Amino acid sequence: MDTAGARMAIGSRAETSLGGRRRPVCPAPKSDVVSAEMRRMPRHSSGPEMRLRRALHASGMRFTVKRANLPGTPDIVFSRARLAVFVDGCFWHACPVHGVLPKNNREWWAQKLATNVERDRRKDAALAALGWLPVHLWEHEPVEEMVTRVEGLWRSRTGREIRTGAARA
Repeated sequence: MDTAGARMAIGSRAETSLGGRRRPVCPAPKSDVVSAEMRRMPRHSSGPEMRLRRALHASGMRFTVKRANLPGTPDIVFSRARLAVFVDGCFWHACPVHGVLPKNNREWWAQKLATNVERDRRKDAALAALGWLPVHLWEHEPVEEMVTRVEGLWRSRTGREIRTGAARA
C-alpha cells in the first residue's frame, strides 16, 4: 500500500506489509506540532550516542559506526571483540524506567513500541548466531558507566588492554 492509500485507510483496521510482517496503519496525528517534533528526532548520531562515542575515543578505544552489514546496523562496532553496541532511546525502545506511552493513539503506540522491542530481540539473536555480542545501553545511563561497561566487555572478549595515546608513542 502506498502512502496515499495508507493515509486514506487511517482509522480503519487496514494493515501494511513490512518485510513479510503486517502492522496496523499509523493513525492520524492529533497534533501537527508533535508530529513535526517526532519527524525531527535523529535516527542516528543522537546526543547520547555522540557523547558515548567521544568518551570511548578519548579512552583510547577505536571503533566503526553504523555497520550496515550487521543485523540491526549497530550504533558502535568493535570488530576485534565482535561487540555490537546500541544506544537505545527510552521512548522508542520502551525503557522500563523512563519509557512512557503517549496519551493519544495509545493502543497504536503500545503495539508499535512492542514491535520495536521484538525487533531488537530478533536482531540480537541474529548477531549472536554470527558470533557477535549485542550490547544495549540506555540513553539515560551516565556516559562514564557506559564506557566502563564497554571497556570491560572489550577486554574480556579480546584478552587485551586498551592502548592509550601515550602507549602508542
